[in-house]
Amino acid sequence: MLEIVYQDEHLIAINKPHGLLVHRSAMASDAKVFALQMLRDQIGRRVSPVHRLDRKTGGLLLFAFEKDVEISMHKQFMEGEVQKKYQAVLRGYAPDALDIDYALTTDEGVVQEAFTSFITLKRAEIDMPFGKHATSRYSLVEATPTTGRMHQLRKHFAHIFYPIIGDRKHGCNKQNKLFKEQWDMTTMLLHASELNFIHPVTRAQIELRAGLQDEFKRVMTMMGW
Repeated sequence: MLEIVYQDEHLIAINKPHGLLVHRSAMASDAKVFALQMLRDQIGRRVSPVHRLDRKTGGLLLFAFEKDVEISMHKQFMEGEVQKKYQAVLRGYAPDALDIDYALTTDEGVVQEAFTSFITLKRAEIDMPFGKHATSRYSLVEATPTTGRMHQLRKHFAHIFYPIIGDRKHGCNKQNKLFKEQWDMTTMLLHASELNFIHPVTRAQIELRAGLQDEFKRVMTMMGW
């Protein structure tokens, strides 16, 4: 059963588990269950997602009940009026804070501006040799993207050489292998933790928070965070 974080007459938000697709996709034909259908079955109502999360990303996922609300929320996301925050575990000791202003190119070759700010919340050093290093170092960061490009955070953190642990496409294959072999962990450690926006109907300020999933919590404990 999906964890419902928020619900009113017009909107509903869940804490999406890592590995769950939002809806059917030709790119993931292996998937048999989807957040969209699970939520419809759970509450017995039609819903439509108003933004997207990668399959391997956990956290806040917002749906609308009515078409006009869906369109209004789409507009807010597209125009950057929704504040989004994520938590991620990165390889290495990341800077205390950094703004990443780095354009990204779509699969169709279109170059799009992309901007992410982040702060480092915690760092950890584990007594686990890695490559030429005697230990392994990691950072827990809070990221605030002001644009919403495909795989933006994954690409941005890879660009500055602090990739997200568990990101198979843009991350560090050696670290991903280490986490799988040592700790039986294949989850991508990226979590959509906060959404702040103006309600499209009531005009109230909505502030949503979603707690970390169990696998993310396990790594937090392992790191001593």
